[in-house]
Amino acid sequence: MKGVRPLLNEEIQRITTCFDGTFAVRNRCLFIIGVSTGGRISELLGLVLGDVYQNNKPVSDLLFDKSIVKGKENSRSVPVNTDGRSAVLEIIKWHRERYGEPLDEQRPLFPSRNGQGTRPMTRQTAHSVLKQAFQKAGLNGSLATHSLRKSYAQRLYEQTNDIYPVQEMLGHKDVKTTLRYLGINYVKVRAASEAMGFSYNQEKKEKFPPVDEASDEVLFAEVMRRGYNISKVK
Repeated sequence: MKGVRPLLNEEIQRITTCFDGTFAVRNRCLFIIGVSTGGRISELLGLVLGDVYQNNKPVSDLLFDKSIVKGKENSRSVPVNTDGRSAVLEIIKWHRERYGEPLDEQRPLFPSRNGQGTRPMTRQTAHSVLKQAFQKAGLNGSLATHSLRKSYAQRLYEQTNDIYPVQEMLGHKDVKTTLRYLGINYVKVRAASEAMGFSYNQEKKEKFPPVDEASDEVLFAEVMRRGYNISKVK
């Protein structure tokens, strides 16, 4: 979804406490697995238990099969971090308590309220429960289901400072698509802006951590993302 923003780490932590009701575990785990793997909402809702839980433990690498990815052309594998694996354990426990044993590997990971867990929740329901959590967390700005995917992209880029792993993990054919996912690191911009200022009282001037210098490649990528033609730059 165009125009939605990614979430900051502090916002992600706050949102995890904002799910309640009978399906709170399902909804919270959808959110956590989403921001931990970068799956599209359609891909997340297409997952079944056997995709995330094998040999009595959470998978360390999640395969989004081509049958559920956009375009249905190529599968892709994404590492599952500690947060994601913890969410898998939580929702597996919830499935056992709600639907009993044995676990059905083909049961939707995020089931609908109806149908005894045989049907996945709809995109409309996912949008609704996430929107409610965003509002309960007191967040503003343009937020939607796609914010989970954008949050993953932004956080991965800030950890690697390399756009190509982000492109591969998101399953983008063109790196230009990935560029549109990445916004400016506002925390760094705020610190840099403050550091640019002068103080009439040098003794009280606040100290800020140095801001990393961007490589030419990153700078050109940002310029291109903003729509400027760099072909005439000498």
